[in-house]
Amino acid sequence: MLEKIDLTQSLSKADYKKVMPALEIKLAELQRQARDKEIPVVVVFQGWDAAGKGTLINRLMLALDPRGYRVYPVNPPTHTEKRYPFLWRFWKTLPVKGRIAIYDRSWYGRVLVERVDQLTRTMIWKRAFEEITEFERQLCDDGHVLVKFFLHISKKEQKKRFKKLEKNSSTAWKVTKTDWKHHKKYKKYVRAIEEMLAETDTDYAPWTIVEAHDRCFATVKIFQTLINQLQHQVEQRKKKANVTVPRINDRVKVIESSSSLHNVDLALSLSKEEYKKNLDVYQNRMVELEHEIFLKRIPVVIVYEGWDAAGKGGNIKRLVRTLDPRGFTVIPIGAPNDVEKAHHYLWRFWIDMPKAGHIAIFDRSWYGRVLVERVEGYARPEEWQRAFREINEMEKQWSDFGVLLVKFWLQIDKEEQLQRFKARETTPHKRWKITKDDWHNREKWDQYQEAVDEMLLRTSTTYAPWTIVESNCKRYARIKAIRTVIEQMEHRLDDF
Repeated sequence: MLEKIDLTQSLSKADYKKVMPALEIKLAELQRQARDKEIPVVVVFQGWDAAGKGTLINRLMLALDPRGYRVYPVNPPTHTEKRYPFLWRFWKTLPVKGRIAIYDRSWYGRVLVERVDQLTRTMIWKRAFEEITEFERQLCDDGHVLVKFFLHISKKEQKKRFKKLEKNSSTAWKVTKTDWKHHKKYKKYVRAIEEMLAETDTDYAPWTIVEAHDRCFATVKIFQTLINQLQHQVEQRKKKANVTVPRINDRVKVIESSSSLHNVDLALSLSKEEYKKNLDVYQNRMVELEHEIFLKRIPVVIVYEGWDAAGKGGNIKRLVRTLDPRGFTVIPIGAPNDVEKAHHYLWRFWIDMPKAGHIAIFDRSWYGRVLVERVEGYARPEEWQRAFREINEMEKQWSDFGVLLVKFWLQIDKEEQLQRFKARETTPHKRWKITKDDWHNREKWDQYQEAVDEMLLRTSTTYAPWTIVESNCKRYARIKAIRTVIEQMEHRLDDF
């Protein structure tokens, strides 16, 4: 592909000065429209060393309102960043709706520098192609404008620019020994770049190769490309604003089947004596395992989902009671706040991802998209329907990194829930636990059960299976959950 690029492309200074004012005005106008329509914009600059990324980013910034964008220079991952899945640090920096994030290099470092310089194993950088395309598709499905530029120069031109920079004492620092090493590997990088372009050039996030020998030509091409893509998204938003979205009750059911939860034996129970005996043993074992997973640098994510009043809080309390609080975090998930609504819905879960060796326990989770947001109509049908795939992709990326994912659905029957609701209302110190939303959700039991069934079916995978916990008896539920966590931790440790 790169050998087909005509690097002799150029634009005279006169023509450049003639067209740039109009392009700057148009880009500034589109930035305001993107802000008003809450369109998040991500601009990626990749390219050869000395291809002019910094200069062209600076030129782009001159046309933009500085209050509406942020530039992220991407360096090799720090020691801390290496303890998370590689996309974690990029999820953290995604722009809120209406703002622009500009990346000077990006997530493509995994399949370029890390690959060619053998900083990453082959299986890891090859897997990164799939992770990157999933990540970019999720952003675009969520309404992001994703513009990717690759700045291309020849090996001869790169050497010429290195020499010129080195001659000037004020710019000599920009050329390092690493830059010259990469220059010697130009052909190897060409192969890596060719494969990167082939694997990640998609209809939703296409690459624009910028002939960067002539700065005037490169600048105009970048401006025109960004303007075109922003203009397209703005027009699409206008069209969508005039489309009536069908309510959930109008949709065709995806699955017609009896509930998988009907076969759960909710009569299972445990005596007080058995409960206390097992709890002591398992809590002591959890202390040992917390230490072992820290030493082995295994990140653990435990998810609790279940019916209102199913006992998630009590379950979590027993799980963590004897643990070192420095090694775990309990993350209660409620309705998203304004900041969280301004990001991709998975953003708030990525940023709470535990680093290697630590435990994150989610009291409710990303599954809200396919449960309450689905049933209550907070998410459009196309949003929650694609969420099954997006959730599986996220959990697969975490699992591939080494995360142990333990997911619980706490199951009770409708009668047991009613008893617990009434008990909460009549117990002063528990009254805060019952809300109007709980009673409202109970009225939609059948709709929620349909949603739970589809969730369990579509997101119980080999790398992140669901465990249904029979929870009519709280003692039984607590012991089963702790025992399951212990068994899965021990199994993971056996792999080391």
